[in-house]
Amino acid sequence: MTESNTAPDVKPGRLSASEYERNFSDLHPLLAPHEASVEADRCYFCYDAPCVQACPTSIDIPQFIRQISTGNPTGSAKTIYDQNILGGMCARVCPTETLCEQVCVREVAEGKPVKIGQLQRYATDHFMASRETTPYTRKSPTGKKVAVVGAGPAGLACAHALAVEGHDIDLFDANEKPGGLNEYGIASYKSVDNFAAREVAFVLSIGGITLKTGSKLGETVQLSELRTQYDAVFLGIGLGGVNALGLENEAKDGVLDAVDFIAGLRQADDYATLPVGRKVVVIGGGMTAVDIAVQTKLLGAEDVTIAYRRGQERMNASEYEQYLAQTNGVKILTWAQPKTLIASNGHVEAVELERTQDDNGQLKGTGETLTLEADMVFKAVGQALVPADLNGSSPNIRIEKGRIVVDADRKTSLADVWAGGDCVLGGDDLTVAAVEDGKIAAASIHSALSA
Repeated sequence: MTESNTAPDVKPGRLSASEYERNFSDLHPLLAPHEASVEADRCYFCYDAPCVQACPTSIDIPQFIRQISTGNPTGSAKTIYDQNILGGMCARVCPTETLCEQVCVREVAEGKPVKIGQLQRYATDHFMASRETTPYTRKSPTGKKVAVVGAGPAGLACAHALAVEGHDIDLFDANEKPGGLNEYGIASYKSVDNFAAREVAFVLSIGGITLKTGSKLGETVQLSELRTQYDAVFLGIGLGGVNALGLENEAKDGVLDAVDFIAGLRQADDYATLPVGRKVVVIGGGMTAVDIAVQTKLLGAEDVTIAYRRGQERMNASEYEQYLAQTNGVKILTWAQPKTLIASNGHVEAVELERTQDDNGQLKGTGETLTLEADMVFKAVGQALVPADLNGSSPNIRIEKGRIVVDADRKTSLADVWAGGDCVLGGDDLTVAAVEDGKIAAASIHSALSA
């Protein structure tokens, strides 16, 4: 193995102001009214539509598209919000190409689906531009109080639904800003103009929800205390830990968590202040891997490679996301897993990868290696629940395979605690799935509190 003699090249300001502005502009600009009308007219308004069945939140897609086609975007948005109060963000980040649009009759017949996601954004953006509050009114106060821990998609959906029913909600979040991954984890070109914060304000406009930021479960907030102080608790805490590569030199400069870097990028006022390497390697194959790879390329990195241990068809990132990466100049290297992080003078400078193969369903190394020079190496190999954050209740909440166990109503092993989103066993790593968890849990909590 030969170490590189090239010094790490990590610096900010690789591009001009106009290049940053262009690179991080809206990935899918808002449809104009005429464009939306033409696209809506392509819908067949199917009975028992497959797109509705494919939507995790069961939005009546033919109905909201028909309302757009008849010049009623306000009613269209209401149809969306009835099932998904975070419909605006989901329209931006939901992998519609693998959900509703994949089963669209137009896609099956012509290979060109109705642009459901963009039409959903058209309706919800129209509504939020003309109204400051959600289209719902709170019912009479019930006197019941619920603690919702985590102000991400699951927590926001749960809090809003419970507030509508007249319950009072304390919404806790560990970060300075609410929104969860919508605020801190979404690629910047997917959510521009501070939309995540604006949507949170929209959700909170229902009233009855008190936001408590800087409140981390297991530190400033304890589950055992919440259970004694509130009538019910919902946990939408996400995954606070980051999986490690388990390699020597992982703590060296230049070896970074992709999630942390994306969070910093999302909060940056000036992209020119963000240092990026000339040569970047990303370890992983999911949406986070694509997001960090594309964004480092947009920040001015010249050579960006995603290294994934299995075949491209096994990547968790959708085909569209893979296409997005490749059209932005990102290389995707498959059947390669990290073996050694090579460092010099305290900074990573290369990654040695071992070629892999599938041996009757088992991933095995072949012994063949290759080395990629790298000024920065990003870990995007998944996140993990931090069980210690849940300590203090008696009995302890049930956890399996590193996730909270819930039933169909999103109820945990504790009678007064529900959970949803990334932190639960069997959950999908999707904003829209987290919203559905929050909805289901809220309905179950309301039923329990009304008994």
